[in-house]
Amino acid sequence: MKGFLTIVLLVISNTFMTLAWYGHLKFSEWKWFNKLGLAAIILISWGIALFEYVFQVPANKIGFKENGGPFNLIQLKVIQEVITLIVFAAFTILFFKTENFRPNHIIAFIFLILAVFFAFKK
Repeated sequence: MKGFLTIVLLVISNTFMTLAWYGHLKFSEWKWFNKLGLAAIILISWGIALFEYVFQVPANKIGFKENGGPFNLIQLKVIQEVITLIVFAAFTILFFKTENFRPNHIIAFIFLILAVFFAFKK
């Protein structure tokens, strides 16, 4: 159960992270947003990123083996990175129609999945 909760929290966290890091590129289509300076955009992204931490910190605390969770630190990081790329890929496909995934991107994702496999191998 702690493993599942950790992964759910990491997915939510990474959704906010992706929105904070890349969402402003899509928001620029809104006229009012284009009037904002870089400092305002950074503050908005920082505000969104706050929610990333609200979910990321508990995910790591719950999932970490030394706190009674199922994952060691390396496993937590590998899981987080794969979730980041999955969320990013979904975000890109849904919101940025001009971006294309090519075979080399898929191969890269396969290698990341292999990284998860090897991180969990005893």
